[in-house]
Amino acid sequence: MKAASDPAAVYDRFMEEQAPASRGQRRWTPADGPMPALYLSHGSPALFEDALWMSELFGWSQALPKPTAILIVSAHWESAPLGLSASGPRTPLVYDFGGFAQRYFRMTYETPDAGALAARVMASMPDSEPVHQHAVRGLDHGAWVPLKTMYPYGDVPVLQMSLPTHAPARLMNIGRRLRPLREEGVLVIGSGYMTHGVPFLTRDQFVHNIVPPWSADFDAWAADALARGDVDTLAGYRSLAPAVHYAHPTVEHYTPMFVTLGVATDAAAPVRTTIEGYRFGLSKRSFQVA
Repeated sequence: MKAASDPAAVYDRFMEEQAPASRGQRRWTPADGPMPALYLSHGSPALFEDALWMSELFGWSQALPKPTAILIVSAHWESAPLGLSASGPRTPLVYDFGGFAQRYFRMTYETPDAGALAARVMASMPDSEPVHQHAVRGLDHGAWVPLKTMYPYGDVPVLQMSLPTHAPARLMNIGRRLRPLREEGVLVIGSGYMTHGVPFLTRDQFVHNIVPPWSADFDAWAADALARGDVDTLAGYRSLAPAVHYAHPTVEHYTPMFVTLGVATDAAAPVRTTIEGYRFGLSKRSFQVA
């Protein structure tokens, strides 16, 4: 039994009690049709201390066939031209956070070789969207933290792609180029956070998960637009969304959504919401598209 002071004791229980189900998960076959694409709110390493959130993410992954590979776009890698992480086996991790227990800086996620996926992504992009393959760049916490919960044994190849822009139209075009990967069983994920106004959280809101009005208002606005498949409204967030400057003082946690919507067969179709609620007063809203 782990001591109560162990910051990841909840994660250890998850690995003992829930994670083994992943070993028997049915793998994707062409008969399944295209894999869905996801937008998820990813959280910090504190996710490993949240039994509910881990259960939600793991349950989501278990409801899908196990993908042949994962391509993930994280809020924490803004880089142009379009970049791809190192694709060899046992890709290193980027510990791009501070103030957490040392245990989180020792975690690993040793995934298989993703070289074939990297080649497919590079071949998918036009000359106007050059791609740079990084030799040593690893997976940042916007990628490995949620994936270590969804696919805890690291038995799926993972490749991370950078955010080269925040322009919704360009990100959706990138997503459209990636759409054929879904027919090969590749799971495409945009990883952000539906509200991310961390600088504006009071201690009470952060510690006791009290939801500030600006977080609730933005989340309700986004939920409504997503339910209606209103991509134009979502793309016009800078002028149309309530409290946008509080919910997203910088927009990198919102814009990965547009890669996901671009990958969708029909971006204007209502999404399937999979996770709702708040953590630290911020919206965990996550969804999948067909």
